[in-house]
Amino acid sequence: MEWVFGLIGSAGIAGAAYLKRSLSLSGALAAVALGTTMFALGSAVWFGTLIAFFASSTAWSKWKKRAKAEAERNYEKTGRRDAGQVLANGGLGLLLCVAYWIWPHPLWWYSFLGVMAAVTADTWATEIGALSRTPPISIKTGNRVPPGTSGGISGLGLCASLAGGLFVGAAAWALLLAVPGHAAPDTVAASLRFAVWTGIAGAAGAIGSITDSWIGATWQQMYRCAACGRDIERSSHCGRPAERLRGRTGWNNDVVNVAGSLAGGAFAALAAWGFGLA
Repeated sequence: MEWVFGLIGSAGIAGAAYLKRSLSLSGALAAVALGTTMFALGSAVWFGTLIAFFASSTAWSKWKKRAKAEAERNYEKTGRRDAGQVLANGGLGLLLCVAYWIWPHPLWWYSFLGVMAAVTADTWATEIGALSRTPPISIKTGNRVPPGTSGGISGLGLCASLAGGLFVGAAAWALLLAVPGHAAPDTVAASLRFAVWTGIAGAAGAIGSITDSWIGATWQQMYRCAACGRDIERSSHCGRPAERLRGRTGWNNDVVNVAGSLAGGAFAALAAWGFGLA
């Protein structure tokens, strides 16, 4: 029955997101497959944590969209999330869920928590940071860069990334309490668990987001539009091919997102091991 419940829940959420133009058709299909499998092999806590990321990130992407339009012109992908974006944000989490199903161990869970915190933190930083009244600076050079520049960071964006990670930790904790019969995956005293979870998730989110920005400023493929002169993430702009500027082959936005989430997951696992939680 877990597969049925997972399919119904995932299809309902993905279908609504498709109708709201938050997901493309490929993105909706990928979300259904990912969510169904995670619910069936994991639990409502794993699935709910994934949904907390998706729902909050979708809401922030819609908030003051017109004000963020200028920054979004530089992004490789905007608007409706496709299958690549869905898998870049949730694929690693699904692999960790499968690993937990095969070999139940708390480190898989904490890695998953860190991954979800990282992708949430990065998305919040992008969507909220784009509204910063002061131009961002390059994480690599410290120079001012136009809004939407890959590797650009701002004070507002950094605060948003920390808030995103903390949100995921709090959401996962609330889900753990709400699901009947679900035991906590650690032995920390109940009065401290909330602080531990949110603290690890908040730090993992910030580290994952900063890693994403650093790779975006160094390894991510960047182009320059021959028509308008913008530095962009896309290989075409203004209806014509763009000139390759820098970056490593294959390192597009989706790959960078995976790398950032991997950093967040690794930190969370190390933190949990260091605190004796796993």
